[in-house]
Amino acid sequence: MARYGQAFKDARLLPPESAALEVVAREVGVGAGTLERWRDEVQSRPARGRAWTAGGRLEAVITTAAMSEAAKSAWCREHGAYPAELDQWRASCTTARADPEDVRASPQATRADRKRIKALERREVQRKDRALAETAALLVLSRKGAAIFHPGEDE
Repeated sequence: MARYGQAFKDARLLPPESAALEVVAREVGVGAGTLERWRDEVQSRPARGRAWTAGGRLEAVITTAAMSEAAKSAWCREHGAYPAELDQWRASCTTARADPEDVRASPQATRADRKRIKALERREVQRKDRALAETAALLVLSRKGAAIFHPGEDE
């Protein structure tokens, strides 16, 4: 018997990506009654417990872009989202689509990052040098100890 995770149930059965129960039932091979029960269980949870996929967030931003505040609030209540979330999603979409020139770091930040990277690399090399020196010292001591005590002889 196949098990379907919560992510599958949320993605296929909830808005904005929800498909018709009959279509999902044919595709997956699960009864429409079972799918309806799953959907009811998920919708009975608070909206905060549901995760929106990236595609769902983008679709929500596009859908609500031209709406008035009242219509947007009604849409949010219907689909279990908050207007503040829509604003955050819109900002992240805008940032993701920004020109590379807009998101490029300043020369000062780049210089500071390079200095930080060099300092970290220098510390890493020093740490490795100390570990290598310790290993060499242990190897030398073990050879000296073997030469002094002759571990293979019983006399």
